[in-house]
Amino acid sequence: MKISVLVSGGGTNLQSVIDHIESGYLDKAKIVRVISSNCDAFALKRAENHNIKGVCISKEMLPDPKERCAAIMKELEAAGTDLIILAGYMSILEPELIDRYRDKIVNIHPSLIPKYCGKGFYGRKVHAAVLAGNELASGATVHFVDEGVDTGKIILQEQVPVKPGDTPETLANRVLQIEHRILPEAIKMLCDGKLK
Repeated sequence: MKISVLVSGGGTNLQSVIDHIESGYLDKAKIVRVISSNCDAFALKRAENHNIKGVCISKEMLPDPKERCAAIMKELEAAGTDLIILAGYMSILEPELIDRYRDKIVNIHPSLIPKYCGKGFYGRKVHAAVLAGNELASGATVHFVDEGVDTGKIILQEQVPVKPGDTPETLANRVLQIEHRILPEAIKMLCDGKLK
């Protein structure tokens, strides 16, 4: 299965997928493109380190969302993409891209959807909201992408306890460990045909 990974930042989830491919756990997967919305993203360096073609398609380069979408789709099609993974991708996908790759786009979100998700809930903001809500648990969710924000069908979820004295940073680190485990697991399920 040819995978393209869309990123915006450090790319630790990208690295986790790369590591799981190289270890043989994801023996039916290959990353064929890394597309970043941020030209300074360390994720592009991670791609380069593993001889994966990395491309930057940013709002600064292409301010018009339709043009940006067309450029992304051109890269996806050139790479023969079967599956798209959003791994910390901080842009909303255009409807035509979602339609073209229906049920072939997966996102990882740092909360237990349907809690603390949707517009405005990303990165540290999610963890700060969980702590402000006095939750006893948080976690991560892998889900399909549809036209809504974090509204697609859930594939996998795993929770972690919220501990006394947690900060958004300490909680984020605990949730990230879950992300690094369940994202490759979900990809394996897709590669093995266990999800329709």
